[in-house]
Amino acid sequence: MHADAVETQFVTFSLDKEIFAAPVAQVREILDYAPAFKIPNGPSYLLGLIDVRGQGVPTLDLRMRLGMQAVPPTPQTRILVLDVALADRTLTLGLVADRVFEVVAFFPDQIEAAPDVGVTWGSDYIAGVVRRPEGFVVLVDIAKLLSAEETKALAASAKIEVAA
Repeated sequence: MHADAVETQFVTFSLDKEIFAAPVAQVREILDYAPAFKIPNGPSYLLGLIDVRGQGVPTLDLRMRLGMQAVPPTPQTRILVLDVALADRTLTLGLVADRVFEVVAFFPDQIEAAPDVGVTWGSDYIAGVVRRPEGFVVLVDIAKLLSAEETKALAASAKIEVAA
């Protein structure tokens, strides 16, 4: 079935009861949750900056960015630190997830196109979906999750000096 197909590895994580996945190639590391240094006048989903090995990394509440209800962190809450390739640079970004599960491999023939729901809404970030016995896994295209203006603002916020 997958004879000549090359598998792609993904890290699976959850937001509420939904399962999402990001390509392993983008994941720099997975950290325990820690509060971020708040950036004044940032969008509500921008929690602020976290220090990752001396680099200020803008950190987003992915639930809020996707229009879900914000929830307080739990002992399972994690921050996925991703290197997202944009047209002109690589943006390092932290995404808060309720829980990180595992690394899984999907073959191209397992990945279905994002469903057409017939309405215009921000679903461009869905790179595809994979059916599993326990439900669907939504493959996230992090670069498409943010507009060009948002990526510029986030890149600028990472350059803010954080006083220790």
